[in-house]
Amino acid sequence: MVSAAVLRETGGVPRLEEIELAPLGPGQVRVRIAATGVCHSDLSLANGTLRLPLPMVLGHESAGRVVAVGDEVSGLAVGDPVVLSWAPPCRSCWYCQQGEPYLCERAESAWHRPYATDDAGTPVYAGLGVGGFATETVVDATACVRLPDGVPLVEAALLGCALLTGIGAIRHAAGVRPGQSVLVLGLGGVGLSAVQGARIAGAGRIVGVDPSEEKRALALRLGATDVVEPGPDLAKRVRALCDGRGADHAIECVGRAETIRAAWSSTRRGGRTTVVGIGPKTEQVSFTPLEIFHFARTLSGCVYGSADPHQEMPFLVEQYRTGGLDLNSLVTARIGLTEVGEALAAMAAGHGARSLVVLDETL
Repeated sequence: MVSAAVLRETGGVPRLEEIELAPLGPGQVRVRIAATGVCHSDLSLANGTLRLPLPMVLGHESAGRVVAVGDEVSGLAVGDPVVLSWAPPCRSCWYCQQGEPYLCERAESAWHRPYATDDAGTPVYAGLGVGGFATETVVDATACVRLPDGVPLVEAALLGCALLTGIGAIRHAAGVRPGQSVLVLGLGGVGLSAVQGARIAGAGRIVGVDPSEEKRALALRLGATDVVEPGPDLAKRVRALCDGRGADHAIECVGRAETIRAAWSSTRRGGRTTVVGIGPKTEQVSFTPLEIFHFARTLSGCVYGSADPHQEMPFLVEQYRTGGLDLNSLVTARIGLTEVGEALAAMAAGHGARSLVVLDETL
């Protein structure tokens, strides 16, 4: 039996329970979790914006050590330190063959199959296939990205989603070049990672937008050159900061029609707006045909940083080791499994950057 924070109903609060993980099948591994970040996607699952089977153990931004290996697993051994991926590519579907593994058509297969049972024998599902709000989990071996020895596993959990998504959005989806200007709307874990990614990419001006003074101050520490509050005149203020034209790139990390529209309006003619945030299907974003022609902007979505986690992780680890990447500053609260519900409520209220559920610091 393992301890886990189990969500039983949409809009409910995850509660600490004991669950029994399924025996390892071919190609699977069991991982003891060091830590798991509380991501906005967990909130989207909890409140029903994203709908997956219940009961569910949320948490997908995790790192830990392999404690058991099933048949037909190669390249992993007991004791290996790993970051878990919530969208592991199969390497064989059409999207993977087109060099778009972040759109793998089989990546979601683990989201819909039970991986454990509760004390009544009811099937339990792993949120986004990971189930990281638990002391241990069972995942496909393809979901494990092996880390070099010596990387602190508690902090490394953030590499699995916030940093890979935010920095990947800068490097791959947007393709920011040295000297370009970058606007980041929403300074949670992903947005602050995008700020760091823009700094690493050599952006000239990096503007962070968030209503939270705490988050704006943190963005300045992590590489933003300017921070502003949101408001109806945001595009005008961004143009004033960016040579009167607007930002070369806008990275939207909120997932609301209002902020997507604000990002678009703040981007210069010929610029690019990249939407990272996951929003509800009940909202609509509107553009006129004339402005699409006149501004010649590009609007694109971004899944998992448009990155391959197995290829991107070595870059992130190297940035961390050389001091270019600050993991600790993203963590504004370290909590236990019993506090997951409170962390989700704080995120919904816009407080803090990343809450980190610490499960085993000895790993």
